[in-house]
Amino acid sequence: MNENKSCIDCGYANCNKMDRSYNNFCMTTHMDEEALMEAMECYSEGSEDLRVAKAAAEVESENYCKMTRVEEIMEFAKKLQITKIGIATCVGLLSEARTAAKIFRAHGFEVFGIGCKAGAVPKVTVGIPKRCENVGVNMCNPILQAKILNRHHTGLNVVIGLCVGHDSLFYKHSDALVTTLVAKDRVLCHNPAAALYQAHGYYARLLDSNSSIPNEPKAEK
Repeated sequence: MNENKSCIDCGYANCNKMDRSYNNFCMTTHMDEEALMEAMECYSEGSEDLRVAKAAAEVESENYCKMTRVEEIMEFAKKLQITKIGIATCVGLLSEARTAAKIFRAHGFEVFGIGCKAGAVPKVTVGIPKRCENVGVNMCNPILQAKILNRHHTGLNVVIGLCVGHDSLFYKHSDALVTTLVAKDRVLCHNPAAALYQAHGYYARLLDSNSSIPNEPKAEK
C-alpha cells in the first residue's frame, strides 16, 4: 500500500458502490483493523453514538434530496428528542440566524443563540496582534459561545457562519452535538464548495502552488 495515498486520491469509491475494482491503496482493503475495531465499539448497543448514527441514517434515508439542510436539522433533532437548539452565529450573519431561529421556533423548538462578539472583549486582551483590528477591535469568542450554550443546556448546537478556526474552537468546547448550517465564505456568498467546482476554471490559481493569495499579508521581518 502507498502510505502517502488515501481516500482523497481514490477515483473508484467501491466502498460505497460495491460494483467496481478497489485500487491498490484502498483504505478498505488495507484497513487499520485496530482503528476499525475501536470505531465499531463506539456503536455498541445502547450507546449514544449508535443512537446518533441511527438518527442521522434515518434522516438521510427518509429525506434524501427532499429536505433542505435546515429541515434535516430539525428532523434530526426530533429523532433524538431534542427540544432546545442553540445557535452560535457570526454577528455578520445575525439576519440569517434570526430567520433560522424563527423557523426552528415555528416547528416547536426552544432556541437560544449567541453571537461571536458577545462580551465585547478587545483582541489585544488575549494577545491577538493589534494589526488584526483591521477587521474589528473586539475578538470573536467561540469558546464563550460554547460555554454559554452549555449553561443553557442546549441539546443540539447549530453553527451559522463562524470563521475558519473559530468554528473549530466552538466544536471543541461544545458539550452538545454540533452541526453546521452556514459555512462562512464571504467571497463566494457562503458557498465554499464553489471554489472546488471552479478549481479547473475561474479558481485555477488555487491549484498553482506558486500563486499568491490575493491580498496576502507580507511576512514580518
